[in-house]
Amino acid sequence: MTPLPFDPIARAAGLWDDRIGSATSMAAVTSVMRVQQIIQSAVDAALKPHGLTFARYEALVLLYFSRKGALPMRVMGERLQLHPTSVTNIVDRLESDGLVRRTPHPTDRRTTLVEITDAGLQRRESATAAVVEVNLGLKGLTDRQTEQLTDLLAKVRRASGDFED
Repeated sequence: MTPLPFDPIARAAGLWDDRIGSATSMAAVTSVMRVQQIIQSAVDAALKPHGLTFARYEALVLLYFSRKGALPMRVMGERLQLHPTSVTNIVDRLESDGLVRRTPHPTDRRTTLVEITDAGLQRRESATAAVVEVNLGLKGLTDRQTEQLTDLLAKVRRASGDFED
């Protein structure tokens, strides 16, 4: 994609200011959404050679971070903040690729565990190297600025009820 010779969000903000009112929130939200597209594109490109989408990669990382390499599907949905149907689709794809397996819970017959396989561990490792190499698509900020951005976005998430402290 060829870069524009001007910042379209700044231009839109000027028009918004003239015709609607304060563009502060509009410019911030539009910027966040555009940056999300840029980041998503970079991460998708890094994960594609590994046969993963970001959602499937996130699931592998979640299982890798778990104490036993396995979690109930319900817990995966809660942690990934996804609808149960989405979790099922993600697990179906990972399972068909041999990266996870479903196993019965040892003490609760109603619960199915999703366990990362050795192939899943290897794929997670190579995919992680790829996304780290592109800094998860985040360019142009210092480490300190990235921390500040994370803190600011956490304030919005908290105020919106995304999580509690």
